[in-house]
Parts: sequence; C-alpha cells; structure tokens
Amino acid sequence: MTAARNGARDVSFTILSISISLVAVFTPVMFMGGVVGRFMREFAVTLTAAVMMSAVFSLTLTPMLCGQFLKIPEPANSRFMRALERGFRAIERGYEHGLARVMRHMRLTLMGFLATAVLTVILYTQVPTGFFPLQDTAFLNGVTVTSQDASYAKTSEKVAQVGDIISHDPDVEEVHFNLGGGSANQSDFNVALRPRDAGRKASADEVIGRLRPQMARVVGAQTTLRPSQDINIGARQAKALYQYTLFDADLNELNTWAPKMLAAIQQMPQLQDVDTDQQSHAAAVNLSIDRDAAGRFGISTSDIDAAIYDQIGQHQVAQVFTQLNSYHVLIEAPPDLQIGASLFDSIYLLSPITGKRVPLSMFVKVDSTALSSLFIGHQGQLPAVTLSFNLSPGVALGQVTGLIEQARARLGAPASLSGAFQGTAQAFKQSLADEPILILTALLSVYVILGVLYESYIHPLTILSTLPSAGLGALVAMIVAGQDLNVIGIIALILLIGIVKKNGIMIVDVALKLEREEAMSPEVAVVKASHQRLRPILMTTACAFLGGLPMIFSVGTGSEFRRPLGIAIVGGLLVSQVLTLFSTPVIYVYLDRLRRRFEKDPVHEVAITTPAG
Repeated sequence: MTAARNGARDVSFTILSISISLVAVFTPVMFMGGVVGRFMREFAVTLTAAVMMSAVFSLTLTPMLCGQFLKIPEPANSRFMRALERGFRAIERGYEHGLARVMRHMRLTLMGFLATAVLTVILYTQVPTGFFPLQDTAFLNGVTVTSQDASYAKTSEKVAQVGDIISHDPDVEEVHFNLGGGSANQSDFNVALRPRDAGRKASADEVIGRLRPQMARVVGAQTTLRPSQDINIGARQAKALYQYTLFDADLNELNTWAPKMLAAIQQMPQLQDVDTDQQSHAAAVNLSIDRDAAGRFGISTSDIDAAIYDQIGQHQVAQVFTQLNSYHVLIEAPPDLQIGASLFDSIYLLSPITGKRVPLSMFVKVDSTALSSLFIGHQGQLPAVTLSFNLSPGVALGQVTGLIEQARARLGAPASLSGAFQGTAQAFKQSLADEPILILTALLSVYVILGVLYESYIHPLTILSTLPSAGLGALVAMIVAGQDLNVIGIIALILLIGIVKKNGIMIVDVALKLEREEAMSPEVAVVKASHQRLRPILMTTACAFLGGLPMIFSVGTGSEFRRPLGIAIVGGLLVSQVLTLFSTPVIYVYLDRLRRRFEKDPVHEVAITTPAG
C-alpha cells in the first residue's frame, strides 16, 4: 500500500497534465459549426468523457488495486518473459548510448528537428485532400437516362437492358429500378452486392468499373452508378457523388452556358461519369387555336383541352367493381398514335351547333418542330443546372474542385451566371477552410493549459515539440497507403496531438523534479528523466499502436471509413516514437537556456554524465 501511494503521488501531476491537455485538444472541436462540426462533436464529447473518467479512476481505483493485488515481482521463469526482459534491457542500453551521442551533437539534432517541422508543413499543404473516405457498403445507386424524346415504352426497354447487364455480374445479388424517378425518360437503380463475407473480392468501385463499359454499349441510354454511402449531405438529387450547380435568372442564358461548362469538365481526366440534369431539348408540340373558327362551331378551348387529354392523359371514365377487386377504366389513344404529331389529325370534336363531328385540324394549327424542357431545376428561386461527377481512381476531391472553378473562369461566362458546389462537395469546401483553424486552435488550447499547469511559457513548447514528427509520420503513412487527407485523417491528427505529447510530459515532469529536488543541471536532469521514463513511454505508445492496427486491417462493411484513422495514428506514433525520444531532451536544453537568458539567470556549470563517461 505504501508503494501504491508513493507511485500515485509521483505520477499524479503527469496524469493530470496528460488528461487535461487531451481534453483541451477536443474542446474547440465541440464548438465547431457546419456539417463537419456536427459530425466531430460526437467524437469529441465521447473522448472527453472517457478521458475524464479514466483520470479519476487512475488516481483513485488503480492505486487501491495495486496495493491489494500487486506483489513483489519474481524473476522471470519462462523463456518468453526472459526474452522479453532481455529485449527491454537491450533497448534501454541502446537508447542510453544513442542519447549520449545526441547530446554531444545537440546543434545537429536541433537542425534535424527544424527540418522535420518544415517538411511537415510542406507535406500538409501538398497532400491530396478529401471529405469522407469512399465506403463499400455493398449497395450501389444509379440512374439511367434515355433521350429526351423517349416514350415510356422506350425508356422501359432500355432500362430492362441495363438491368439485365447489371444482374449478370457475378458480384451482384439484387437489382431494383424505378421508372420515371426524376423525369419521364429517367429510371433510378438500387443494386445490392454480395457481402464481403460471402466471397466477394471486388470492391464496389471495381464492380462499377467492370460494369461501366458494358452499360455504355446500350445505345440511347446513359447509366451512372455510384457506391451508396452512410453519410449523404444535401437533398439535391444527382447522378453521381459530387455536384456543381450553375444558376442564372435568365433561363436562356443558363441553357446556353451550361452545355459549355459540361463540355469543359468532361475533358478533365480526373473526372468520370460527368453528367447533367439539364433537359431543355425535348420534343414538343405547340398548338395554336383559331378561337373564331372554333367559336363558329360552338367549341370552347376547354373542350379542345379535354379532347386532347382523353387521348394522351389516361382519363378515368369508370370504375368496375367485382367481389374481390375494383378496376379503373381509362381511355387513351392507341400507343402507335401517341408517338407522333399525327395524333392530332385523328381527333374529332362534337359541335353543339351542327351536331356533327368536326376535325381538330379545322381550328388548331400544329407545330411539331418546337423544343421544350422536361425538367427545370432551381437553386433558391433561380433556374439551375447541376453538373454531377465522380472521381477517377486515385484522384482526391481537393484536386478537382480548383480545376472546375478554373474551367468556369476560362469560359468567360457573364457575371449573371453563378456557380457553386453542392452537397458533399460544398461541405468539403467549407471543411477545407476550417481545417487549419481547427488544428491551430487545438494547439493553442493545449499550450494555454500546459502553460497554466507548469506556470511557464517555455516548458509547453518543449512538450509541443513532439508534434511535428507525429504529423510527419501520419501524413507519410497516408500518402504511402494511397489515402487522402480527409475529415477522418484530421480527427487522427487532432488525436495524435493528445497522444504524442504525453512523451514530452513524462520527460519534462521528471526533469523539472530532478532540477528542483536534486539541484541537477537541465542537461543532466533531462537525460536522467529520459532514461527513467523510457519504458512507460514505450508501453503507452505500444498500447496506442496496437489499438490502431485493427482499424487498418479490418475488412468488414464500411471499414474504409475507419481505416484512415488507424493509418494516421500508427504512422504518427512510429515516427514520433523514434524521433522525440532524442529531440525532446535537446529542445528542453535549448529552451531552458533561452528562458535563463531572458530571466538573466546564469546557467549552472554542471558536467553532463553519460554512459561513456
């Protein structure tokens, strides 16, 4: 019990420093706005509550359990334990010799630290950026669009061909489609893939890539498939994952420039499945009524409208009831007459004046060369055209948003034509602007908290010096793994700020204690502190490292969403563990010299004791 009390007393301030500063990292996240803020707030609140409870139990329950159950350790009696202990001893001896050499070349180590910090900033600005990782949920969504003059029968025929192609893929389990989802010539698809545990090897993207050339062979129909995602932002219906919307008060001007913008982004190799919801060239018929001629026969415009509607509008005229069911009786022209303007030559109206049937052509002039819109989208109160696109393999969303805006600028469109990203792409643009502010705010919060805890402006900088190497490791790991820096990666970077700084806190705490209680110089104190805290640092890092591995190697449904978190944490921990054990003592010494210079406190002339003598 005495040992437990003394141990708790020795590490209590360290535990408080680590816990409070970790809570400080996520405090700014709780107050973020926008879609990303709402998403990250849950993560921040959960982690903050867990850290606070862990700190309470670590200072109360854990010492009690140690006092009750821990016994004096006996010599290792198994080969594994003896080998493990020999390994730790070898690491400790190697670290002692390595640190002694580093302390003899502190200026070179400082230059290496500065180079690491600069390289981290450069990588952060150059790494491809994205929003959320593309998930494989075993479901696909798609849209098939036929020509704008296609009838329901033609659309149904083309959709059946596309559905047959999709259903014959070996990894497709079910296909459902809904005709007329957005307009008369459109059909929405829902595709269910075989689960991963049922033997499916291809990802959702690979299945789409396999189906794309087959579906392109269906003449007169364009089909776009996209993986279904757990998180969907924006209510605008589109044929691909990302959307860019053009809007203008002048519909004619919009219809003129939208196809030019579409052609411009279709030429970009970074994009695929580029499409538009603009349908302004549908075949139409304009009817001009000679009201005087119709009036001579006693026929009104409403009579003409009713007669035409009876032919093409599926007018219900009766309902037949049986013992088991009821049936609606509809009248319409035969399908072969509905496909052209010749329909109007077969329509007759009964004249109430003459009592005879009068052909419609006597008082209605038919113009079958007109064009009209099947669908007109809106952005607010303005007519809008949405261009949708998917990303080519290996391309990040951050790489194409700027290219699309540059393409619009090169077109020389009038100022009245506006453009903006929508849905996921819009939320990505907002998050891209918030990411640097979020990271800087987290760093500032940690610095303030550590400054209050240590009552110093300098020692928090020593602790925060462990972060550049962690950021470098995380970014390099994500680049090597082919991942872009997305929202999950940013969460990992913020989490690394909280995890990695514990190495600096452990070393600084002991070094300050040795300086105060044993009157050691900063050089000797930090070297001895590094030796004492080596094994706890290795153990805590190993725990976090092993905790990230399952996220990297998991293959379940939606595992792509968690994988960047594991990759960034493991990469950051590996690099920071190797570098900070040597750079932190050097930074401590240099910053202590700087502090003494400002405080006009002479440096103690105490020789550095090293294993080499």
